[in-house]
Amino acid sequence: MLYSIFAYDVKNSLPLRATARPEHIKRLQSLAAEGRLVLAGPNPAIDSNEPGEAGFSGSLIVAEFENLAAAEAWANADPYKLAGVYRKVEVKPFKKVLPA
Repeated sequence: MLYSIFAYDVKNSLPLRATARPEHIKRLQSLAAEGRLVLAGPNPAIDSNEPGEAGFSGSLIVAEFENLAAAEAWANADPYKLAGVYRKVEVKPFKKVLPA
């Protein structure tokens, strides 16, 4: 089943993101290689694809996991979470409707 992972950054998270980003991306690439990643990306803190020093306010990941507990365990082990980038993480079941 698919699950959405909504993560909300702490204030001024950009330096923390920079430090943990290589390992965070490596985990996402593993999900993609397994065919389980639907989408992943950050939420710019301003209305721009390149927010610069404004940084990011959070992230969204949609991926396939065996069950909710597995999705939560994966999210809780994310390098961004462990590095203190995220102040809050919500994991919910997700039903993809479109595009078909």
